[in-house]
Amino acid sequence: MIQTNLLDRSPADALQALGTFFAERGEPAYRARQVLRRLWHTPAASFADITELPAALRVALGERFAMPRLALLARQRSSDGTEKFLFGLPDGQAIETVAIPDDDRVTLCISSQAGCALQCAFCATGRMGFQRNLATWEIAAQVREMRLIDDPLRVTNVVFMGMGEPLMNWRAVDVALTILNASDALGIGARHITVSTVGVLPGIVALAKRHEQFRLALSIHAPSDALRRELMPINTKYPLADVIAAARAFDRRVTFEYVMLGGVNDTAAHALELARLAKSCRAFVNLIPLHEGGAPEFRATSPRDIARFARAVRGAGVEVAIRKSRGTDIAAACGQLRVERLGRRPPRAADQHGDVQVA
Repeated sequence: MIQTNLLDRSPADALQALGTFFAERGEPAYRARQVLRRLWHTPAASFADITELPAALRVALGERFAMPRLALLARQRSSDGTEKFLFGLPDGQAIETVAIPDDDRVTLCISSQAGCALQCAFCATGRMGFQRNLATWEIAAQVREMRLIDDPLRVTNVVFMGMGEPLMNWRAVDVALTILNASDALGIGARHITVSTVGVLPGIVALAKRHEQFRLALSIHAPSDALRRELMPINTKYPLADVIAAARAFDRRVTFEYVMLGGVNDTAAHALELARLAKSCRAFVNLIPLHEGGAPEFRATSPRDIARFARAVRGAGVEVAIRKSRGTDIAAACGQLRVERLGRRPPRAADQHGDVQVA
């Protein structure tokens, strides 16, 4: 019998499968919710660890269903408290997850693909190329593992800003968002979950159709089509004007992510252009210092010049913040740890993976 992976289903679908299983065995209906709680809310490492069930029932569950784990290959802790995790997947691929503490919050930066096909010039993940999409359970399990590791972390916020482009893996991300948010799963508030995209328009539309108040972050990184095409090849398919129009139509909080590249996108003129774009769709601007280890041909804009750039954006009437540079002593650029441990692997073309899709 092929086992059903309960972690790859929405809470409602998992509950239905469990309900059928227990009904077939003549067990009381409440057993299904007992097990559902141990999938995500108070996760069990295995069915054997659901000790509120009789031993024979735990064995039967393990025969019918699967509840897989991510393999923890490496865990690094920065002097600033940031932690970086390298998780192994069943097929030998690996992904990175980063936990960033800030007072009473812990933000988890999660991956949605192994590698990335988009080849943004300044991105370490893009340099490794695309391997495959993650399954729903592999996305959500990055949060689940934080509740299972030694010295567990209480994640309060989730950002899809790790490896990959989440809106090019929409079918899996769509269900993963439900698992992250549902009260009978991981229970993280929708306004504390941010999906970051380079501007994959069909995916933005699909995200906007969901009733939950998930946040959208747009990787802008250049305020003109000409410069953005140099840095982000995807701009040819999804031009900046179309991305801004989608942001304007997205009736929720939108953030512009803007990596500061010394001598490339950090002049006063760039600041005013960026402010004009942000004002047109009421976006908040987040300026990001470059982690130089992931993009050796670029240099980071100095802290003084980032502050000057921020003042110019703010002076144009746009709310702006400078992201703290975190984890610089633990291969902080996304993808660095994976390459260090696994080496570079031949990339696959995006069309070689049958599940690549945008909505």
